[in-house]
Amino acid sequence: HPGILGKYQKHFQHILVDEYQDTNKPQYMLVKLLAQQHGNLTAVGDDWQAIYGFRGADFRNILMFEKDWPNAKVVFLEQNYRSTENILSAAHHVIEKNQYRTSKRLWTKNRGGEPISVVGLRDESEEAHFIAEKILEEYRQRKPLSNFAIFFRTNAQSRALEEAFIEKELPYQLVGGFKFYKRR
Repeated sequence: HPGILGKYQKHFQHILVDEYQDTNKPQYMLVKLLAQQHGNLTAVGDDWQAIYGFRGADFRNILMFEKDWPNAKVVFLEQNYRSTENILSAAHHVIEKNQYRTSKRLWTKNRGGEPISVVGLRDESEEAHFIAEKILEEYRQRKPLSNFAIFFRTNAQSRALEEAFIEKELPYQLVGGFKFYKRR
């Protein structure tokens, strides 16, 4: 409906899309339609970090960005401030197997780093028990519990961790939400 589209193009003259690599096809098409009149589109994203394919996200949307917007300035943020060389090296060796990706080289001033280990676990419960046991091992070696933090993406992930911590009598504090058994 050109009339409706024109109304929204006039209303949204500048558009910012964060996590562009996690957009799905309808979102991609909507942004393309809304921004086509003014061309004022800023997209932030990284095809190397696309994780929501299971929700319908299509990382190829960000790969099409330069074709869709040939006058856009593309800036690669290749310096990583958090990870060590070992982490970035491992990540690069994994992503280089993907033939559909941008070409870049991540780097850091954080030399070396702890060796990487991979642990195959069956499910979230086994994972939670593994994490709790690793923390207990460190705690027994006189490392304070305040040295440990577990980050997770959704509150639903807290249940398995909380159950493992309760079972092992490991005190914990949940920040930014409610403990699972305190929820309604």
